[in-house]
Amino acid sequence: MTVASRKKIVPESHQALDLLKYEIAAEMGLPVGKSLADMNVEFATELGAISSSSVKEDYWGHITSRDAGAVGGAITSRLIRKAEETMFSL
Repeated sequence: MTVASRKKIVPESHQALDLLKYEIAAEMGLPVGKSLADMNVEFATELGAISSSSVKEDYWGHITSRDAGAVGGAITSRLIRKAEETMFSL
């Protein structure tokens, strides 16, 4: 996979997908999540008060590959369901 093929089509979707990832992980009972302090850091980054390079993501290294894959699968499933609902409502 080249770097060019990893370019996001809708860069603004990153935050929404990130929130969905943590929501699903919480539903599955996985011990990950952004604390209020992390959200404040994210807000400060968006305002330009601090640089995004100084912010570290939550660590998922203690999560098994199976559980991380389940989170990704659930994200995909929800996105497909939402797209189908949108298509059927047209």
